[in-house]
Amino acid sequence: MEEELRAFEGNAERYSAGNARPLPESPLKGKTFYFLGSSVTLGSASGEESFADFIAARNGCACIKNAVSGTTLADTGETSYVRRLLSDARPVRPDVFVCQLSTNDAASAPLGDVSPSFDGRDFLKGTTIGAAEYIIYEARRRYACPVAFYSSPYFENERYAAAVSLMRKVAEKWKIRLIDLYSDGTFNAVSPEKRALYMHDEIHPLRAGYLEWWTPRFEAELAALCGFSGVCGFSGGH
Repeated sequence: MEEELRAFEGNAERYSAGNARPLPESPLKGKTFYFLGSSVTLGSASGEESFADFIAARNGCACIKNAVSGTTLADTGETSYVRRLLSDARPVRPDVFVCQLSTNDAASAPLGDVSPSFDGRDFLKGTTIGAAEYIIYEARRRYACPVAFYSSPYFENERYAAAVSLMRKVAEKWKIRLIDLYSDGTFNAVSPEKRALYMHDEIHPLRAGYLEWWTPRFEAELAALCGFSGVCGFSGGH
């Protein structure tokens, strides 16, 4: 980890994935989860340890990260989410596929709109929403497993807020789960002291943020997606 990032209390070694306490009798044990995304999925401000790595360490499951910083869902270049998914030839069989609604799209990609079609040939992959629909289509075709999207927690950005709003319509159309951290007032009700411990900036978490704030939420969401209804009790720990 770069020296500048090590200086943050939230990146202290005690918060590392290697020091995370395993959860006894986790319903996620032995499962495989695929995460497609950019810097937040990668963990660019936390030594490339994101919630996916903490989930794997705590639950005895496999978490595959297909994540590259600075990339977009919208197919505007060789490293787009769409192209990285299509070029991934690994013979994996995930139990759940999870895709990040990238904040990079809000800065550099056309938003697009929800299509009336369910045919992958019809989606405008050069737009954020068209690419999201195509990724849902392709992930289902390829992996035949539940698909979820997740948003970042709240930060002030009108274009990202619009993308989250449209993703709600996409989720309703495709009957997928949207883990909408952006609009979740309870999730976002973090004290200034905790936020200083948890975040490198308004978008990128530190290790402590992933471990104590994000990971329990995602563990509960994944358990539900795997069919374990009513599962609770996930909590941050190290």
